[in-house]
Amino acid sequence: MADTGSTNGTENGTGVDRAAARGAIHVTNTGGNVTIGDHNTVTSTVTGAAPDRDPRQEALLQAIRKLRADLGGIVPSEQTAALDGELADAEEEIEGLGRADTGRLTRLRRALTDAGAVTGILASGVAVGQAVGTLLGG
Repeated sequence: MADTGSTNGTENGTGVDRAAARGAIHVTNTGGNVTIGDHNTVTSTVTGAAPDRDPRQEALLQAIRKLRADLGGIVPSEQTAALDGELADAEEEIEGLGRADTGRLTRLRRALTDAGAVTGILASGVAVGQAVGTLLGG
């Protein structure tokens, strides 16, 4: 029988589900965005407030961002790559949780020390070191 354009998904009351016969995909009970097929665009809007940040954590976050930008202009080394990884992790932690914990700050301090030849000549490196020292109390 010809498709009559009905929207109930069955062949004219026969109980045959046209969508199932064609191998359709059914998605239910999603908690996020779903797209199926070619040439789709998904837009996600996140609502809610960012976690409150201690002003010292905010100062560290800004110094981290500046140092990461400055590191992009130098010749990379094993130490600067490790430092950038620690900076990225600390940045993510502060953005997500509102603060970097003591373990993260300790690892960041160690990475700053290991990359000392570079961070010692960059004002942004000194700023990160000072912010970490303030938060660790020393």
